[in-house]
Amino acid sequence: MKGILIIGSSNTDMVIKTDRIPVPGETILGGRFLMNPGGKGANQAVAASRLGGKITFITKRGNDLFGNQTLDLLMKEGINTEYVVNDPALPSGVALITVDAEGENCIVVAPGANGNLLPADIPDKVFTSGKHDILLLQLEIPLETVIYTAGRAGEKGLKVIFNPAPAQKLPDKLLENLWMITPNETEAEILSGIAVSGPETAPEAADILLNRGVKNVIITLGEAGVYAKTEMFTGMVPGVKVKAVDTTAAGDVFNGALAVALSEKMKMKDALEFACRAAALSVTRMGAQASAPYRNEIA
Repeated sequence: MKGILIIGSSNTDMVIKTDRIPVPGETILGGRFLMNPGGKGANQAVAASRLGGKITFITKRGNDLFGNQTLDLLMKEGINTEYVVNDPALPSGVALITVDAEGENCIVVAPGANGNLLPADIPDKVFTSGKHDILLLQLEIPLETVIYTAGRAGEKGLKVIFNPAPAQKLPDKLLENLWMITPNETEAEILSGIAVSGPETAPEAADILLNRGVKNVIITLGEAGVYAKTEMFTGMVPGVKVKAVDTTAAGDVFNGALAVALSEKMKMKDALEFACRAAALSVTRMGAQASAPYRNEIA
């Protein structure tokens, strides 16, 4: 099994658990406070590593306490951090997260050094060494870096899996280099123009993304599961019913798990079922990386 290359953000998440998310201008008293490692890229790297993937992670951190803690924790998870970049000027990224009694969340991110991870920071040997066969990307780093790395990886035969979050409109020159895209309902609507509200509307949105150049489309539909339109499998994979405590990193765990399953050459439907189980387990726990399950927990 070859390795998985993940390029993306790393943050420190500051989380307050409260009964409900306040409306604008309102102050409410919350409950439990947690400070956890986060960031979509780092979350996916930790999730994939815990599930058995051989992970190389590239991110940019500040020369500060948060950055030092992030590097230490990634190394303890068994992740290759040799290409992590230090920014001499900008601080490490932070995210302020409010989680309500139903497990729903509201997040504000200050990207810091993540916003300065540039194409020049990515060594070409990660694409040419032959050590990786999958590249996993998200959108908490500059779009120019995402476009560059997807293109370079595609040229060298890596399968590019792209989680288009946080949602934004994307150029066709990026989509054409993607082996797979994994939007949720909101992201699928922004990219396709189709209001996605479940299994009935997902196929039309998937067709539009395929017509824009993506080879395989996976649309996540929350607890309903996922809709897939791929070269290997088309149809719904149902979600796993659980009591949600915190949904913060569910999408990241899903993407990390899917990358691992596909790197192990699982059949597509089996890979999606594996990823759904991992994501379901994660929402039963507080925190981002802290909620990522280990391989022996996936029944």
